[in-house]
Amino acid sequence: MAATTPEAKYELITRRLQEVLGGDSIKAILAEGRSLKGYWGTAPTGRPHIGYFVPLTKISDFLHADVEVSSCNLHVHAFLDNLKAPLELVTYRTKFYKHLLLAVFTSLGIPTTKLTFVEGSSYQLTREYNLDNYKLCASVTEHDAKKAGAEVVKQVESPLLSGLLYPGLQALDEEYLGADFQFGGVDQRKIFTFAEAYLPRLGYRKRAHLMNAMVPGLAGGKMSSSDPNSKIDFLDAPEVVRKKLKLAFCEEGNVEDNGVLSFVQAVLIPISEMRIAHLKGDKILVDGTGDPKPFIGDDAPDGTVFSVVRDEKHGGPLHFANFEEVKTSFAARELHPKDLKKAVADAIVDLLEPVRKAFEENEEWQQVEKLAYPDLNAKPEQKKKKKEKVYHPPPPGKGKNATKPVVDGDATPSDTAHAAAEQAKQQPPQSETAVVEASP
Repeated sequence: MAATTPEAKYELITRRLQEVLGGDSIKAILAEGRSLKGYWGTAPTGRPHIGYFVPLTKISDFLHADVEVSSCNLHVHAFLDNLKAPLELVTYRTKFYKHLLLAVFTSLGIPTTKLTFVEGSSYQLTREYNLDNYKLCASVTEHDAKKAGAEVVKQVESPLLSGLLYPGLQALDEEYLGADFQFGGVDQRKIFTFAEAYLPRLGYRKRAHLMNAMVPGLAGGKMSSSDPNSKIDFLDAPEVVRKKLKLAFCEEGNVEDNGVLSFVQAVLIPISEMRIAHLKGDKILVDGTGDPKPFIGDDAPDGTVFSVVRDEKHGGPLHFANFEEVKTSFAARELHPKDLKKAVADAIVDLLEPVRKAFEENEEWQQVEKLAYPDLNAKPEQKKKKKEKVYHPPPPGKGKNATKPVVDGDATPSDTAHAAAEQAKQQPPQSETAVVEASP
């Protein structure tokens, strides 16, 4: 059912989150009957990976609860974060992210009428924003700035000043986007508490902060754009997806730092639940470009949200009503890693197929992708040089201006006179000394 009451909207907005800071302010705004404004920022550095499905499915909840969401491409932040993204590439990467996010929302059937894409530089380069940034710099200590960005900004032995500016800019974004809350991963928590402490010092109100859990990478640990072995890209081909899943860390019975299992919890089951509700008449979704079928078997009983299809000789299909059942089955070694990996790989291939198709049909997006993420190992195209014509003089007596030899009997009087004149020119002139010596 659609969320209509303040209580139902709050439940939808906060479900499946790991932590909520300032929930009372959200409840107060909902009680007023005013639409909430949320802010989700992305720094376009590396290629976006399927870990982005986690915030995107949560944004679906926000939109369903009538939240006005600003998706802000923070290309200034991306450049400041220890030069992760060269400034000349950031603009193209911003465009790539926008193409991708719209393709994902469209594939899932998530309505985007209340979703706005904003480029950070549209307000971050204004006079007012920069004055506020200077005010922050005059009140924030190096210790607080470094601590706030510890989980997000790349940490190096000799940090650049740019990385210390990052938390302050993210805090100011909340005010300049008019947000009631900011949404991000739990790795953003220190920046969020930094914003809560420092915005009021500039005379601005404190915002709420919503955090989702971080999905471990395929090799365990954080899923990172800089580690190709920890992630699956949105444009990866099916065979690449299956290969990466086959090599993923998924130890039998181990439910800790298990990226495959966590993806089921954070992405597949929420999408499956949305699709089931849509099929039952709850208009959470619109018709998307992807397959609207939930990730369940054809013979799944009512209440199933995730299925693992197996041969009868291996025990037959497994059907789960929630993630706890999946986790318990895996911990008890009833669900084998190979079967789980196959089910997850099939689901990811299904999710990525309409995104890849949209990319292949969009020439502009393809061109942006080449400019945003150039192949650094590609050899530059070498233009064929035109051969320069070099003049080689003909040998003596050859060529079009050469004098033709005279055959005996063919000479004319004029020819004989011309030859005699030419021969005279070749004789060296007698010097004056020679003339004197010849005199008597």
